[in-house]
Amino acid sequence: MTVPPVERPERTERVVATGASPVLLMAALAGSNLFDEYVVYEKPGMWTFAGGALGEVILEADTVSTAWPDAPRDVRPWSGRPADALRAAFAACPLPTWNAYGWIAFEFAARRPAGRLAHLLVPRVEVRVHDGTAHITGGDRDEVERVTAALAKGAPEPAAPTRVQIRTDGDHYRERVAEAIAEIHAGRYQKVILSRTVDVPFPVDVIATYVRGRRANTPARSFLSVLGDHQALGFSPEVLALVTAGGRVRTDPLAGTRAFNRTDDDPRLRNELLHDPKEVFEHAISVYTAQDELQRICAPGTVRIGDFMTVKQRGSVQHLGSTVTGTLARDRTSWDALDTLFPGVTASGVPKAQAIEAITRLDEPRGLYSGAALSVTHEGALDCALVLRALYRQDGRTWLRAGAGIVGASNPEREFEETCEKLTSIAPHVVASEDGTPT
Repeated sequence: MTVPPVERPERTERVVATGASPVLLMAALAGSNLFDEYVVYEKPGMWTFAGGALGEVILEADTVSTAWPDAPRDVRPWSGRPADALRAAFAACPLPTWNAYGWIAFEFAARRPAGRLAHLLVPRVEVRVHDGTAHITGGDRDEVERVTAALAKGAPEPAAPTRVQIRTDGDHYRERVAEAIAEIHAGRYQKVILSRTVDVPFPVDVIATYVRGRRANTPARSFLSVLGDHQALGFSPEVLALVTAGGRVRTDPLAGTRAFNRTDDDPRLRNELLHDPKEVFEHAISVYTAQDELQRICAPGTVRIGDFMTVKQRGSVQHLGSTVTGTLARDRTSWDALDTLFPGVTASGVPKAQAIEAITRLDEPRGLYSGAALSVTHEGALDCALVLRALYRQDGRTWLRAGAGIVGASNPEREFEETCEKLTSIAPHVVASEDGTPT
């Protein structure tokens, strides 16, 4: 999308009391047709709708494109680290204050990146919902009136979901898992995440799917985005990087999985997860890697592991989870944290470089899957979540995707079942478009 040179309007602020559920308020704004591009990003206690392009940064494999108010679009080549290309792009932003929302593709970390690597939107209007109020910032008076009216109108209850067949491609997936296990035993790496794709064979109402899926999930973060020709929604189980403006950094690796039934909390499955040697090993090496990564960019002696190997419930599955924290060294920023922690060790493998190489051979290109949904601010804060348990749409195709962590003790059949368990976080909640047109 091109952001034309415009005269910056005086930004408006308004606070609206509302008793509606936050997810329906986000759905109301997404379905209002007020904005061609938007991002919904939820973190605990706060839902943000970022609508319209005041500015944007698009990172391709060989160029970075920026569009700012009162300036023509700038497209130039870049080299080096992708995170540094984003850092430089936002350093040139002429706005005194800004927040950006968007996504980063898995190929952001590839040795030879291809395709679109990142798309971040600086919104014209932000609506933040928390504690029963909607805070509207930006836009002119007329636009704020239209946003207020959309909030008051609300969103309809979503239609019933349509069944998606997830038990597909089993033989091919099991063959790839067996190949990875052989490579692990040969000493090429310790762990790799292999995934499989499930196509959705009907037009999808992405907004209704987001509402239904969010009600059925317990994510660390959720998101819904329409940027360019990419649409995605998801219920991320894991915070990849959380950096405060003051330089505190946190990552929450989740690895080790068992099914979870929200209506019947079976302690047997929980205990099985906590005492399964394969799952415990998979989690432990992921935590060790996250700790090692933070030690590279944090002040000496500040990196700590907390809540080690606790059980986290995430929709249809439960995981072993830990928290690793630290304080960034004086010469480091949130862009360094992103560069170091991306892609998530729990979505790539151990060691990362060798696992990424294996993924390029054994998996199809990933795009947004196992990339990140994120927000970043002019103050240096970053909130970044793994894109998992998600639905994707591009170029007329809609699909789901899930993976499993493969280690030496893995069993191909069990890993296939794990992908089915994870797909159950999203597949039962996909809503078909009533008129046959994707929305």
